[in-house]
Amino acid sequence: MLWFSRFGAACVALMLALSAASAARSDTVVDLELVLAVDVSLSMDFEEQRLQRDGYVAALRDPQVIAAIKAGHHGRIAISYMEWAGPYSQETVLHWTIIDGEETAEAVARKLEEAPISRKRMTSISSALEYAGKLLESNPYRGFRRVIDISGDGPNNSGPPVTPIRDELVNKGIVINGLPIFIRPSQSSLFDISYLDRYYADCVIGGPGSFMIPIRDKSEFATATRQKLLLEISALPPPPQLIPVQFVNEDEKTNCLIGEQLWRRYMDERIRN
Repeated sequence: MLWFSRFGAACVALMLALSAASAARSDTVVDLELVLAVDVSLSMDFEEQRLQRDGYVAALRDPQVIAAIKAGHHGRIAISYMEWAGPYSQETVLHWTIIDGEETAEAVARKLEEAPISRKRMTSISSALEYAGKLLESNPYRGFRRVIDISGDGPNNSGPPVTPIRDELVNKGIVINGLPIFIRPSQSSLFDISYLDRYYADCVIGGPGSFMIPIRDKSEFATATRQKLLLEISALPPPPQLIPVQFVNEDEKTNCLIGEQLWRRYMDERIRN
C-alpha cells in the first residue's frame, strides 16, 4: 500500500512536471506560425524537386529574410516543413522550430539541405492542407498569424475535394498562400491544366491578404520562394501583380473538381481499353 502511494505520488509529480513544461512552451509567442507544404508527387521531376528544396534553403539563409524575422514584434517565427503527394502521403521533414536570427535560420537551412527528398504518387492538395492544419493545431508555440504556404504542379486529383477543406481552415483564421508550378508539361501530362494559377487563385488559396506566385521557369524558384517568405514574414500586402484577380467572369468560375474529373476520365479509358 505504501509502495502504491509512493508510485501514485511519483506519477502525479511527473504529470505536473509535464504539464508545466507544456504550459511553458505554449507561452512562447511568435510573430508567425508557418507551414511550408511542398509537393513531391511524381509529376515533379528530380530537377524540379531539387530546385524547389534549394529555393527554400537559400531563402532561409537570405539576409533580408532573416532581417524581416528579427524586425517582427517578437523577433521570431515558428516554422515547419512538410512534403506531400497523394491522400496518404504526407511527411513532416522539419518539426516545429523557432527561427530568431542567423544561427537558428542556418540550422534549419542545413537540416533541409541534408534531408532526403521523397517522391510519391498522386496529388491531393486537400489532404496536404488537412495535414498542415493539424500541424498548426499541434504547434507548441502561439503565433499572431498562422499561414500555410503550399506549392504544387497540378490540381487536386485524389482525396476529398479541396475547397471545403480550404474554407474550413480559412474560417479558423488560417491564411493559405500558393506557389503553383508549371515549368514544363509533366510526365503525366493527361492531368495537367494550363491555367494552374487561376485554379490556385479560385480553389486553393484563401484568407485575408492571401496571394500566390506562379513559377513558369526553373530560374524563378529561388526568387519566387524568397519573395513569398518575405511577404509572409513581414505581413506586408503583396504587390498588385501577386494579388489574385478575377481571371474570368463570375459565372465562369474555375472548375475546382477538374483534377478529379481528369483522373476519372483517365481511369474510364483504361477500363474501356
